[in-house]
Amino acid sequence: MSGPAPLNALRAFEAVVRSGSFAAAASELHVTQSAISHQIKGLEQWFGAPLFDREGPRPRPLPHAQQLARSLSLGFDSINAACRAARGYSQTRPLVVAAIPSVAVCWLIPRLGSFRAAHAGVEMRIVYALHGQEIDFAEVDFAFVFAAQPPAARGADSLRLLPGAAVPVCSPQLAATRAAGEGDRGIAGMALLHDTDHDGWATWFARAGLPGRGLATGPVFEDFNLLRAAALAGQGVALCPEAMIRDDLAAGRLVRLSQTAVAEGSAYYLLQGPAAAVAPGHARAFRDWVLAERAGDDMGEGP
Repeated sequence: MSGPAPLNALRAFEAVVRSGSFAAAASELHVTQSAISHQIKGLEQWFGAPLFDREGPRPRPLPHAQQLARSLSLGFDSINAACRAARGYSQTRPLVVAAIPSVAVCWLIPRLGSFRAAHAGVEMRIVYALHGQEIDFAEVDFAFVFAAQPPAARGADSLRLLPGAAVPVCSPQLAATRAAGEGDRGIAGMALLHDTDHDGWATWFARAGLPGRGLATGPVFEDFNLLRAAALAGQGVALCPEAMIRDDLAAGRLVRLSQTAVAEGSAYYLLQGPAAAVAPGHARAFRDWVLAERAGDDMGEGP
C-alpha cells in the first residue's frame, strides 16, 4: 500500500504492544476495542504482513512488530516532548525530580541547599518515586531509583550513581552491648530489624557462614526510612545501604558492625527523561551538581 503510514493506527499499535492487550490500549486511548482492532487490521494491510500471532487466547506481537513498537515508543516520547516545548513549556518551568524515599530523605534533600544556592533561578518540584512503579517521564525530568540491574525506563537515560551494598549497623549504645571479639557471630545474638521481609538477613547470615537462627523474629519495616529510624533509636541491628547512611556513620549516630555485605550488585541510579531536553540548561546544571555531589561522597560508580 502506498502513501504515508497511518499515524493513528501506529499509535493504536504501540499502545497495544506496550499495554499488553487490545482492551488496555482501547481504555488508554479512550476508544472502543473494536476501533483498535480496525486500526490494527488497517495497519497490517498497509505493511502487507501480519503484526500479531493470533494463535492462542491472546494475540502476541511478532518479533518484527516488537522492534517496531520499541521504535515507535521512543518516537512518540520525542513528539510529546516537542509538543510540550511548542506549547510554551519554557525554561522557567519547574524542574521535576522524583526520588524514592530513601534517596529523598537521606541523600538528596540534605544536599539540595547547595544546588539552590548556586542556581537560585531554577524552580524545583520534588516528588516521590515509588519503588516498582513506572515513572511518567512525560512529567518528570529526573528520577532517583534503586535497582539490581540498570533500569530500562522507556525514553530515559540511565546513570549508575551510588553503590547499593547493605551492611549491618546499629546505634553506638547497642553496639557497646556486643561482646568484644565476637565479630559477625556476635550479631546473631542481637535484635534484628528487617526491611520488607526476612530475606536480607537470611542472605547475610549465609554470606557470613553462620546459622540464621531467630530470623523470623524482630519487626519488619515496609520503608527504609522507618528502618533507619528504628536503628537510630537503638531498637536493633539493620541492614542499611552504606551510601544512604554515610552521614550517620560519619557523625557516629550509627556504627558499622561487619565488613560482610549484601546486595553488592544493586545500585542507585539517576534517570534522565526526554522532558529534560525542554530546559537543557537547567537539566545540565542539575545533572552536573548530582555528579559533583557523588564525587564528594567518594562512593560513586563510574559514569
